[in-house]
Amino acid sequence: MKVVILAGGLGTRISEESHLRPKPMIEIGGKPILWHIMKAYGEQGFTDFVICCGYKGYMIKEYFANYMLHNSDICLDMRSGEMAMLQKNCEPWKVTLLDTGETTQTGGRLAQVRQYLDETFCLTYGDGVANVDLSKLVQFHRDQGTKATVTAVQPVGRFGSIEMQGNRATRFVEKPAGDGNWVSGGFFVLEPSALDHISGPDTVWEQEPIERLAAQQELSVYKHHGFWAAMDTQRDKLHLERLWAAGEAPWKIWS
Repeated sequence: MKVVILAGGLGTRISEESHLRPKPMIEIGGKPILWHIMKAYGEQGFTDFVICCGYKGYMIKEYFANYMLHNSDICLDMRSGEMAMLQKNCEPWKVTLLDTGETTQTGGRLAQVRQYLDETFCLTYGDGVANVDLSKLVQFHRDQGTKATVTAVQPVGRFGSIEMQGNRATRFVEKPAGDGNWVSGGFFVLEPSALDHISGPDTVWEQEPIERLAAQQELSVYKHHGFWAAMDTQRDKLHLERLWAAGEAPWKIWS
């Protein structure tokens, strides 16, 4: 099953980093967050990736073009110019990298990869990590029989919560649960037909296409109660870095 990753946005809300590199190439623990996402998929048996590049997409292409070189022992014969790989330490991934335009919206990017999708596929963003059980997600989608399934999450609140009586605090919670609403965490499972009515490069996937699927009762919701986080700002990046450094990264399902 193919995994499509949207990795072409400008990342304006984390411009401290994204002015130098595309957002999916911003590193957590010395590895691009894109690698973390792919690693989690790969460990669960999903190894065929289609990456929708855009802003500074050449950096993503260069990363994977040199991936085997950087992760293998090599022998260089300086006389003949030959290079031999002695030991490969690479993931068994197939990676298709497509230039979908620097200013193309998310729906427009999906329209461009439609020709490569002839069966059920996964879709996610290049900036969010989670410990979603992907096999259960896919099975849920198949059981529902709809064109699309979205993973819903309940993000924690950003600020501390104070419960009080009069002028006295009775309870302080540093990171309380959010307002109870479910939001899209990405991690979609889609049938190719879910993309049939995308109108053009300016179509935003999260707006009209999804709204239409919901109106047609073709959008199922898989509730994920585990970890989820999106690296939208520098604050988010530092939070993920701290989790990784402390060995407490819930999305790290590999040894």
